[in-house]
Amino acid sequence: MKPIAVDAFGGDHAPKEVILGAFLAAKEFDLDIVLVGKKSEVEHNVGLFSKDFSSHVVQKITIENASDIITMFDKPSVAIRKKDSSIYMGMELVKQKQASAFVSAGNSGAVMAIAMVVLGKLKGISRPAIGALLPTVNSSVLLLDAGANVDCKPIHLLEFSIMGSVFIKHMLGIQKPIIGLISNGSEPGKGNSLVIKAYDLIKSSVLNFYGNIEGNEIFSDKVDVAVCDGFVGNIILKTSESVPNIIGEFLKAQISKSLVYKIGYLLSKPAFRMLKKKTDYAEFGGAPLLGVNGACIISHGRSKAYAIKNAILKAAKFASLDINIKIEEAVEKCSALKYIHRGVENAI
Repeated sequence: MKPIAVDAFGGDHAPKEVILGAFLAAKEFDLDIVLVGKKSEVEHNVGLFSKDFSSHVVQKITIENASDIITMFDKPSVAIRKKDSSIYMGMELVKQKQASAFVSAGNSGAVMAIAMVVLGKLKGISRPAIGALLPTVNSSVLLLDAGANVDCKPIHLLEFSIMGSVFIKHMLGIQKPIIGLISNGSEPGKGNSLVIKAYDLIKSSVLNFYGNIEGNEIFSDKVDVAVCDGFVGNIILKTSESVPNIIGEFLKAQISKSLVYKIGYLLSKPAFRMLKKKTDYAEFGGAPLLGVNGACIISHGRSKAYAIKNAILKAAKFASLDINIKIEEAVEKCSALKYIHRGVENAI
């Protein structure tokens, strides 16, 4: 496998935590990694960490100089013009087959826009989407789209359903992933016009479609892929990310009020530790950008080394399983998409 390209200057804790994450991934997963960013700063940090790792691990880390940086405040229209940035050059490495995949904890809008420009879209996909793996009671659910497309048409939700089904099938080994369409009611016919029309499209496909699901069912293990537009998806994602912290703060406040509560907490500490681990975004590493012609993982902006390590592993697995080829094959087999792509997209 070719190296995994990593944006050394993406995220709140770059470059130090990103580079440490790259070292951890090289050690734990025996992966080759190319760090993309300002060479002098990357070399300085690589030198600091090199003494803590074996020569075998150090040799797996290489550097690709990128003189520019895309900030979290850069609009996508500005970002795509920064061709010497770490995101742009990392994508170029994937396009030129010098890297198997790309990982960034930087500006997600910029990653999306540059991926569209540099890598292009998969055949038959009109809108790439960000998929966020969220914990459920017994497994995980892929929320798609998690923020890339705030305005969607029914065809896009069908495309998201296909991409999500393929991703979950091969990444998690679920043979017939169950698709759920997020709505304000479980009955057919509930929802806005987008959801109502998308329901009929997805139902007419060969996908394993559960039907509508409400917000309280997303984490219930009823479905493996929860589909919605990016506006709804991003709100769900941000809300779900805040819940563990709120629970933690509530428990701290209550535990301090009583000795009995303190004893109960100590007895339950292993369970709380497992809950924290299960809901920690760092465990998932990052979100796949599905629908572009390359393997790309977008990590949380707050990612530290552990999260970056896991994102690199996910990117390597994404690339090794040829998921993009399988998405194109699934799209080709979808008769509903073929019909729509012939020119009636605007009619639905």
